Amino acid sequence: MQKFLMAYAAVFVPFVALDAVWLRLMGAAFYKPTLGDILRARPNLWPAAAFYMLYPIGLVTFAVWPALHEGELLRALALGLLFGLFTYATYDLTNHATLRNWTTTLAVVDMAWGSVVAASSAAIGFMVVRRILGL
Repeated sequence: MQKFLMAYAAVFVPFVALDAVWLRLMGAAFYKPTLGDILRARPNLWPAAAFYMLYPIGLVTFAVWPALHEGELLRALALGLLFGLFTYATYDLTNHATLRNWTTTLAVVDMAWGSVVAASSAAIGFMVVRRILGL
């Protein structure tokens, strides 16, 4: 359990930091002009906090943990990329199917970002845990 919590922290920090930078850079420039009136003036922080607490559990479970058992950084990267693609695609494609403002461009860009941030966070988490544990 202690290794899992270590891996969780090692994924949580880069995931939240990278996503915060992305949202700060792209929020006003990309998301707001596309989504317009369906965006809240102020985000509801409880669902956001729940997402940021839960998502790293998935990354550790489905990307970092299997890669640690095999000792392969590329496995963490590839599984993280796939996890990000599938999870963000679920969100983006559902929104594209149901929300009038959700464009194909928005869906593709957001899915690409989800893939990149998940792969990067999984790889960083993998490297941090291996370094700390001396694996």
